[in-house]
Amino acid sequence: MGKEIKTIGVLTSGGDAPGMNAAIRAVAREAIHNGCRVMAIKRGYKGLLNEEIEEMKSVDVAGIIQQGGTILGTARCPEFKEPEVQAMAAEICRKHEIDGIVVIGGDGSYRGAQALARHGINTIGIPGTIDLDIACTEYTIGFDTAINTAMEAIDKVKDTSSSHERCSIIEVMGRRAGYIALWCGIANGAEDILIPEEYDYDEQKIVDHIIMNRRYGKKHHLIINAEGIGHSTSMARRIEAATGIETRATILGYMQRGGSPTCKDRYIASIMGAYAADILAQGKTNRVVCYTGGQYVDYDIEEALAMTKSIPEYEFQISKNL
Repeated sequence: MGKEIKTIGVLTSGGDAPGMNAAIRAVAREAIHNGCRVMAIKRGYKGLLNEEIEEMKSVDVAGIIQQGGTILGTARCPEFKEPEVQAMAAEICRKHEIDGIVVIGGDGSYRGAQALARHGINTIGIPGTIDLDIACTEYTIGFDTAINTAMEAIDKVKDTSSSHERCSIIEVMGRRAGYIALWCGIANGAEDILIPEEYDYDEQKIVDHIIMNRRYGKKHHLIINAEGIGHSTSMARRIEAATGIETRATILGYMQRGGSPTCKDRYIASIMGAYAADILAQGKTNRVVCYTGGQYVDYDIEEALAMTKSIPEYEFQISKNL
């Protein structure tokens, strides 16, 4: 165990995700309950370097649990990869008497947390990303809200696609991972689901599938395309040219990151936030909070970053069968 923790900081880093505010609220209130002062660090690691730091009281996090985004703001900070910048950030923490920091974000954010830990600042990571692509945990804050937002949008596009007897390609987010595409593809009844983990880039198979379904009387064809594959607009043009069927591309984009978080995201974010504050108060450092096998646990950041994760082959096969 590390040193005694009297003052903790909390920041959000990388892409925002619904439920981050619930996590911030839980970190702050649990830490205060544990007798710690809490410092809000604005705009991620960039805000830390700029000393955008102020004390956070329990009342400051009232009424935020239902809000999307992050009240602390977030920003990319590529310069934080530099050792001298990391050392400077640790000195800034000491200047503001911050003994430990809770970092809410993705795996890139954990590398920054790991660097601060090496410089003597206790750090705990919380997985906040809509992509569900962090290997050490079965759930990441924001995923449930994002897939429900996407599902509702896809239902609406499917309605108009059916009316016009079109083929629709709908591109969802997820970076290099296909979890959002797979979940929405199954939930929305897509005819084809394209994910980076499985796609062989054989468009002729898709063309043949569309033509076969049209012969069987299918009035529309829905393709869910993952962000990691992309190029939905050019794909739509090629498919229309090959099939003669009107084909339109819709890119849902950042709308999937916004909106009020679902009950699941609020609940899990709250438990993870409180857990992070508790293990930080115990003196733990360089850890990531995870949800695994129905339990909340924590792993060493280095161990967590070394883990790998893949789309369950059975689930993908079921998506094709359905």
